[in-house]
Amino acid sequence: MATTILTIETPSLGDRSYLAHDGEVAFVVDPQRDIDRVLDEAARAGVRITHVFETHLHNDYVTGGYALAQETGASYFVNGEDEVSFQRTPILDGQAVEVSPTMRVRAIHTPGHTFTHLSYVLEGREPAVFSGGSLLFGSTGRPDLLGEAHTDDLARHQYRSARRLAAELSDETSVMPTHGFGSFCAATSAGADATASTIGQERLINPVMSQDEEDFVAATLAGLDAYPAYYVHMGPANAAGPSAGDLSEPERADKEQIRRRLEAGEWLVDLRTRTAFAAGHVPGTFNFGLDGQFATYLGWLIPWGSPVTLLAESPEQIAEAQRELGRIGIDRPAAAATGRPEEWTDGPLATLPSARFADLAQVRHHRSVTVLDVRRVGEWREAHIDGAVHIPLHDVVTGMEQVPEGEVWVHCASGYRASIAASLIAATGRHVVVVDDSFDLSARAAGLPVVAEAPASA
Repeated sequence: MATTILTIETPSLGDRSYLAHDGEVAFVVDPQRDIDRVLDEAARAGVRITHVFETHLHNDYVTGGYALAQETGASYFVNGEDEVSFQRTPILDGQAVEVSPTMRVRAIHTPGHTFTHLSYVLEGREPAVFSGGSLLFGSTGRPDLLGEAHTDDLARHQYRSARRLAAELSDETSVMPTHGFGSFCAATSAGADATASTIGQERLINPVMSQDEEDFVAATLAGLDAYPAYYVHMGPANAAGPSAGDLSEPERADKEQIRRRLEAGEWLVDLRTRTAFAAGHVPGTFNFGLDGQFATYLGWLIPWGSPVTLLAESPEQIAEAQRELGRIGIDRPAAAATGRPEEWTDGPLATLPSARFADLAQVRHHRSVTVLDVRRVGEWREAHIDGAVHIPLHDVVTGMEQVPEGEVWVHCASGYRASIAASLIAATGRHVVVVDDSFDLSARAAGLPVVAEAPASA
């Protein structure tokens, strides 16, 4: 029987896991921490998981590999050179594993994203390479997650690793990366919209295949932007052999508990859409909508280890958020409440004025307002409103004193990050308006002065 490869998407983190089976047994590559999704896929296919392969010690999420192996009795393959505190089956470059008579998996050392990164080649008539954070669709994994001292060296490793895969594998080999798809683990956003690729396609479109090494390294390093602060906690967690996440229902918070937690300075996170939040919310709460990269941005901004209380319209939304947070090591919400914001406080609700870029253009004709751009550095450099203040979203909490006094209009690329920033700023008592609009489509069209060059201080 031919091998079937099932993709398990985690779009909120821009990652993929894989379950490959022959109708009887299966192996899994880079599972996320919520292993129930993998077990459900295996059950639907009627197969038994016997092998779990880890391409690297991930920096963007807590792995489910160890927990899945413990649950199923599968052999857990991790690079023998990785320093881990759990029992695993060590595997090194060139070693092959006979998963079944029809599935043979061979390890290839592909350093670059990490020094010990492995790719796994499923050999046979329909070959595939599970390339983890090495060769991505139209890009490669970023080389700077182990610190600045290693970045240049890892970028050169990444160049050679991608080219090694291209040299050793046939054009028809399917490329199955873990990262990409909007993940901050990708060196560039190129190929982020692709859904499939092969070695042959990557030879044609991926810059790593056409550039010489010096040009590739220079372009890669120049394109690197900030990555989420919580990444620093993921490697140690994965080296310790993390358990599966606890998805049991959190404690229910009533009005009094919500009030106490707000007064204590804890984070109370409203998961509703930015439109619903703007219409009415509990003063002092923050808006991280479930309709965006909720866990990425919350994990990036919240002081690590701080208690977090979740506010949502339904228990299902709480459960979804809890699953998302568990993937990045925020194990248990302190509490949760559902319903309408009127049910969460005895006091008056706050609102958040919302506007479009056309409104901003009109307002600037009549009075002085601060325009705050919370996009990333790379986005700012490509184009920004002349005279705007730039504080990337991930710096807003620690850089609150840099937000000018007076009326502040906050924008990002579409409105999602702007709402997060505006809710953080509004909680300090500032007068803030969130621009819920597309920067690319509307800023210039509204007549706002958009410039492409960055000021010297950016």
